[in-house]
Amino acid sequence: MIFLTRVVRKECRHLVSTDQRLFALPFSVDRAVSLETDLELAERVEAFVGRFGRLQDTLGDKLLPLLLAALGEAPGAAIDNLDRAERLGLLESADAWLHMRQIRNQMVHEYVEDLAVLVSALQTAHEFVAVLIAAAHKLTAEIEQRGWA
Repeated sequence: MIFLTRVVRKECRHLVSTDQRLFALPFSVDRAVSLETDLELAERVEAFVGRFGRLQDTLGDKLLPLLLAALGEAPGAAIDNLDRAERLGLLESADAWLHMRQIRNQMVHEYVEDLAVLVSALQTAHEFVAVLIAAAHKLTAEIEQRGWA
């Protein structure tokens, strides 16, 4: 758990940094159109999408099941783990987590075809960054409070 806690902290820092740089200006369809020619912007979008998804994966697929097991809860399917985490007060909302997952999938799979979907997904993900960071802090704080990291 010590290693994953360090990874989560690092992923949080990187996501926040990229989020601040990408959304320093509003992300619009006009900006999205320039992704073909503005390589720096395209790389920033890719970094944001990757970091958002990676943090969500690290938390939901790795750290949460490990923490649940340490708490004496049998880890199961992702939705069951999210529900348990919400019940235990480790996550604010399993439904919000699932919505973040849908947004992540839109950013990854649909941006080439429909720039409006990309813009909407990016804006929504930007709004969820604080929720994702709060979840990371809550999980890592639980681990630290118990002396497991």
